[in-house]
Amino acid sequence: MSFFQSRDGTQLHERAWPAQGQPRAVVIIVHGYGEHIGRYDATARALGDAGFTVRGFDLRGHGQSGGVRGHCKKFGEYLEDVDAEVVRARGENLPLFLLGHSFGALIASQWALAHPNELQGLALTSPFFGLALAVPGAKVLAGKIASKIYPSLALPSGLKGVDVSRDPEIQALYDSDPLNNKNATARWFTEASAAQVDLEARAPQLTLPLLMIAGGADGIASPKQAKVVFDRIGSRDKTFHLLDGQRHEVLNELPADRAKTVQEIAEWLRAHAGADDGKLRAG
Repeated sequence: MSFFQSRDGTQLHERAWPAQGQPRAVVIIVHGYGEHIGRYDATARALGDAGFTVRGFDLRGHGQSGGVRGHCKKFGEYLEDVDAEVVRARGENLPLFLLGHSFGALIASQWALAHPNELQGLALTSPFFGLALAVPGAKVLAGKIASKIYPSLALPSGLKGVDVSRDPEIQALYDSDPLNNKNATARWFTEASAAQVDLEARAPQLTLPLLMIAGGADGIASPKQAKVVFDRIGSRDKTFHLLDGQRHEVLNELPADRAKTVQEIAEWLRAHAGADDGKLRAG
């Protein structure tokens, strides 16, 4: 566990998990909104066992990082946070992947668009490219007004453990975790919404290898909108997998299901990392 600084001096909390044996690549995990990198320990350890060095950090306003809880002045601040982590990862001189979940998938996708030649591939789970439930127009308008006159106004997100997983243990941990933020600010909402619109428009420019996994019963991030964006993405090497019946956190679903998902990600990473069992694979 360590800390480093983003471009504007915001203190970011970082964790790293070593690869078992000779590392194949570095995987940077970008977590979802309102949570923290500590919730990815099991996933990171499994990827480490599969031969990947894994790094991750708490986004600004999340977990043990600095900043107003769940707030940003502009979406680009999150991209700068990833920039700072990538600089640290580059020192390992290995192929680099981003693994983004939910809001982290939106950040990772926007970062990939801004840095088209710096990643070996992009893996996304339950991408927050649109809300599963439509927000009433009046509420959207109120949010836009608040974003201008009171940008740090925080309102309850309403998220509960039952929304993220079918596993009762995960549900309880989500609800009791003091590092999980249960509010969303007006400026965060308008910045995230604008980033979603921009990503859909520019999706054809995203051409690197892509793996996208979504839960069919996700009531938070729309799997339908994920597929819309996936279909627009310009990569010739892309895979979309819809997991029937699974909720938002496919990496924290029932034990057998999450094990299969992590295995799928590890196999995809292995196939795109370059050398594998003495053979070179196209990336």
